[in-house]
Amino acid sequence: GELEIHPFATGHRDHPEIVRIRSNEEIQYAASNWHSDVTWRLEPSMGSILRGVEIPPVGGDTCFADATAAYERLPDDWKERVDGLFAVHDFSKTFGRRLDAEERAEKQKEYPPARHPVIRTHPETGAKAIYTNRPFVSHIEGVDAEESTRILDRLERSIMDPSVQCRIRWAPDTFVMWDNRAVQHYATNDFWPETRHVERVTIVGDRPF
Repeated sequence: GELEIHPFATGHRDHPEIVRIRSNEEIQYAASNWHSDVTWRLEPSMGSILRGVEIPPVGGDTCFADATAAYERLPDDWKERVDGLFAVHDFSKTFGRRLDAEERAEKQKEYPPARHPVIRTHPETGAKAIYTNRPFVSHIEGVDAEESTRILDRLERSIMDPSVQCRIRWAPDTFVMWDNRAVQHYATNDFWPETRHVERVTIVGDRPF
């Protein structure tokens, strides 16, 4: 599929669609929250590919969770509670701190907050999956702030269940590809002060339903 260019990440000079994610003693970066990539887009990426470049001797793994299995493990009353709800995803929750007020306002015009179902349906399989995350979701529509937090916490606990997870130990030139419509991931931040360098591309997707 067509590859995206990330508007807030440093891309390769000759291939801007390749995002370089580098952490070391001076720059600490790790996506240490469960999430799917770029859910703040109106049409989030359908998939991602990550390649290991420079890997620390210990740590720096990436954990993956089956968001469909996480949904299926919810009690029936919780499924009934969250089916049909919508969450608002906003880039500024994570990337806004890098921008001044004027830059943020300009980017908000280009990437306005996106309204996505809390439980999305896979367009090919029809399976339902949890589609909320802490880095990008500002709130759930139609409920007060306390209830929004309670729902987000409960869904995250289901994603955090080890029985729906696998863990990738990186090596140079390890490639992992996943479906952002059905999978969430989490990069462990346990390797400081060693260097961890990976490269990622994301594939253009469509609007969740």
